[in-house]
Amino acid sequence: MLSIEPVTLTGEQVRLEPLAIAHADQLFEAGNFEQIWTYMSIEISRPEDVHSFIAAAMEGQKAGTDLPFAIIDRRTDKAIGSTRLLNISRKDRHVEIGFTWITPAYWKTAVNTECKWLLLRHCFEQLGCVRVQIKTDARNLNSQRAIERLGAVREGLLRNERIVRNGYVRDAVYYSIIDREWPEVKQRLQAYLQRA
Repeated sequence: MLSIEPVTLTGEQVRLEPLAIAHADQLFEAGNFEQIWTYMSIEISRPEDVHSFIAAAMEGQKAGTDLPFAIIDRRTDKAIGSTRLLNISRKDRHVEIGFTWITPAYWKTAVNTECKWLLLRHCFEQLGCVRVQIKTDARNLNSQRAIERLGAVREGLLRNERIVRNGYVRDAVYYSIIDREWPEVKQRLQAYLQRA
């Protein structure tokens, strides 16, 4: 059985710290860009949106299904996005990494790679997960390339997986990394981060 508690995960560039209402102002500033939300089921365009986002994440944490984080740039000590563990199955020892968004100034940098490395390392080495899954909108080819770059295995397409913004019914592409694959994935991610 997984024992999942709030934790701070620290890398070279970012710190993942438990999401809290104290992050609201910085997350509103980071998230107030239309292009972030193209493939998401939420949008942050008003201060109340970020409060709703944090409240929903905290409800998931209280229910034991989610473990949300603020992504903090260690150079500025400012929140630049959010990510979380979700769909937590303690009995089956698997989780999903998702709801990840980062302000556009940090796109195509090592920030997302380091976030995934910190989360995956925590999942496999501290929590004892046997499976970590990641899914993305089938239209989001950049996200699919980024997930595949991690070394995750594409498992397939879940049709009509959810209704996102503007009522669009999306298909989702599912990926996973399992425990026996983690050593190779870890080496790959460390090599990417060393080059960055």
